[in-house]
Amino acid sequence: MIYIGTDIVSIDRIKKNVKDKKFLYKIFTDKEIEYCILHTKPYIHFSGKYAAKEAVKKALLGNKIVTHISMIDIEVLNNPDKSPYITLNNLNDIKCNVSISHDGDYAIAFIILEK
Repeated sequence: MIYIGTDIVSIDRIKKNVKDKKFLYKIFTDKEIEYCILHTKPYIHFSGKYAAKEAVKKALLGNKIVTHISMIDIEVLNNPDKSPYITLNNLNDIKCNVSISHDGDYAIAFIILEK
């Protein structure tokens, strides 16, 4: 089966929230934080990862694949060429394909889940 999810987020909203360490560690893993803070404008990368996590949640919950998943259980990492990929804790039977983009004030993510 194939499932889809999408999300768009205001970069400015994430920029304001990432200043709060409690927010950061509730939403993002250590690896995600390490990657984002390496960049001049880390909030742009946090925004893309946040949108991807929300898109995954929508695909999983909306199709009743799971009844609950935390943002920390969805990890958005990057290959050496900087392309994103997703790992899902405790959901090894699901393959996740992701596309993330940001432009101007918004970041967007599109997810295709294969089960």
